[in-house]
Amino acid sequence: MSISFAKALGIHEQALAFRAQRAEVLANNLANADTPNYKARDLDFAAVLQAESDKRQNGTFELERTNANHIEAEGVTMGDQQLLYRTPSQPSLDQNTVDAQVEQANYAQNSVNFQASFTLLNAKFKGLVSAIRGE
Repeated sequence: MSISFAKALGIHEQALAFRAQRAEVLANNLANADTPNYKARDLDFAAVLQAESDKRQNGTFELERTNANHIEAEGVTMGDQQLLYRTPSQPSLDQNTVDAQVEQANYAQNSVNFQASFTLLNAKFKGLVSAIRGE
């Protein structure tokens, strides 16, 4: 009898990857806080979670090809569709929409969520190791 990691780990693996990608996006926003005309971006966890859940329930998904010469892509989980622009709370003179305090708070929240996902994955792996050893 083999162990299916996809079933054993559930959505936690994708959640961890999402949190890592969101950390990159938020860090990029903070790095460009003083760049004129820079627009803050963010990822929507709920939309990505729903897409992953649908993918698990309905099997793999197909990307729409508008031209026969396009290369088929499988397993694409996140693209620019989920990378959204943040609505600024205050307008700035240089048209930059990054609010450093909001970005830092989001980064800290994302860090806590990343740690929670990592802890859950770690517990899953410990359970699998215990099952393999027969403990």
